[in-house]
Amino acid sequence: MKLASFGQRWLRAMPGARSLHRQLFVWLLLPQVVLWIAAAVFTYNLAARYANAAIDASLAQASRALARQVKPIESGLFIDFPRSAQDILESDPSDRVLYTISTPPGQFILGNRQLPAPRIPQPRLGEPYFYDETVFIGPQAEITGSAERLRVVALYLRYGDASVPGGTMLVQVARSSANREELARSILMDTVLPLSGLMALMTMIVWAGIRAGLAPLALLQGQVEGRAANDLAPIKIEAAPPEVHALARAMNTLLAEVHHNVLAQKRFISDAAHQLRTPLAGLKSQTELALREASDPALVARLQRVHESSTRSAHLVNQLLTLARAEPESANQQDRVPLDLRRLAHEVTAEMVKRALNAGVDLGFDEPEGDAGSAPVMVRGIALLLREALVNLIDNAIRYAGRGATVTVRVRSRGALVHVEVEDNGPGVPEAERERVFERFVRFVRATHDGTGCGLGLAIVREIVQRHAGSVALLPVQPQGVLARVVLPAAPALQGADPAPGAAVQG
Repeated sequence: MKLASFGQRWLRAMPGARSLHRQLFVWLLLPQVVLWIAAAVFTYNLAARYANAAIDASLAQASRALARQVKPIESGLFIDFPRSAQDILESDPSDRVLYTISTPPGQFILGNRQLPAPRIPQPRLGEPYFYDETVFIGPQAEITGSAERLRVVALYLRYGDASVPGGTMLVQVARSSANREELARSILMDTVLPLSGLMALMTMIVWAGIRAGLAPLALLQGQVEGRAANDLAPIKIEAAPPEVHALARAMNTLLAEVHHNVLAQKRFISDAAHQLRTPLAGLKSQTELALREASDPALVARLQRVHESSTRSAHLVNQLLTLARAEPESANQQDRVPLDLRRLAHEVTAEMVKRALNAGVDLGFDEPEGDAGSAPVMVRGIALLLREALVNLIDNAIRYAGRGATVTVRVRSRGALVHVEVEDNGPGVPEAERERVFERFVRFVRATHDGTGCGLGLAIVREIVQRHAGSVALLPVQPQGVLARVVLPAAPALQGADPAPGAAVQG
């Protein structure tokens, strides 16, 4: 429970704790860390125990060997412990060995006086007692406070026999704990280092397993993140794990409801536009007739405003219908055929000449020189929608270029791409507005504008171009003006066939 609560607090404290990868990794890593620490502690204690066992065995053997060097005689005890043996015991400064032989209660016989007597209430003869002791060795040790930890064995023996009466003898042999701790640390390092390597390998395997296990979630995430804002198609849940099927089904249900509402709104706009088309056309015709018959200047002014409003409303209705046809649901139901975009642009430009003349604009089509001018520029798309896009681009240039301006239309093949450009030398569009004018119902008001626009022309162009996997942008022209460039993927030319003008514009 403590581990779980700690993990939860730690995850809440992490800035990226909401990542499922990270949460799973942390929850799998925490037990490994705890087990690694427990294994390290257990290994150190086990190594210390075995080191103590080895040292205790050597201390017991040394105490018995030292006890054999003391023999009772009639006048006392005979100590057969030459100086060379003492030098051997004390020769290693890193592994200090201390020894003491005494006859209780505290009669010192041989060895080091620094070893205190053991606190054993009722010792048994011949049985070694092992314990740890901290001892100040040397006169400087007590001053500096540098005590030394020792492992000590105490052995109580009875000496003497019937001919030579004796008593009880205490033999103590101590050894420094430094070597014992060094041995325990060596065993710990030799064990923990491979264990750490295995843990690191296991961590990488766990991380790889988490990534592999959550790969279907990444695919599901890609389906949601990679789609357009108006793409409400259901999410494919076949590759998703069963644990997220319920979530995916809930999202699909939500998308279906949103799709239904969007379709209902689009149908309403389309139906309303269709219903308004006829009365607006009638209103426009009636105002034109009334203007011809009216003679009162005030009445003529009012009728003129009514006529402008009806013209603007009719244009808005037509644009809404075009926009409805350009939506993905409508565009996907229409056939895409190979068509000559150069011929289509030439036809549209010719049809817009009258509109340009009325606006005082010089409209022309730029034909390439030589054989390039007669070569078809093929794309694959919906001719009706591409025609609407060209009409809107040219109409937008005529409206905003201003009287006396020049508008040029050109189509060029650029390898795998086709460029359609409508250039004018009007006032141009500020850089800050070049992207915003593609939004719906956004109009950039200029002095050259005739005021009949509805803010849907360029939005329709972008919608149609995107449906054909292309792009559209407004670019500046020097010294002044704007260039609307549409880039579409090219299609291979028809083999042995020259598409007729009518075929190029059929949907």
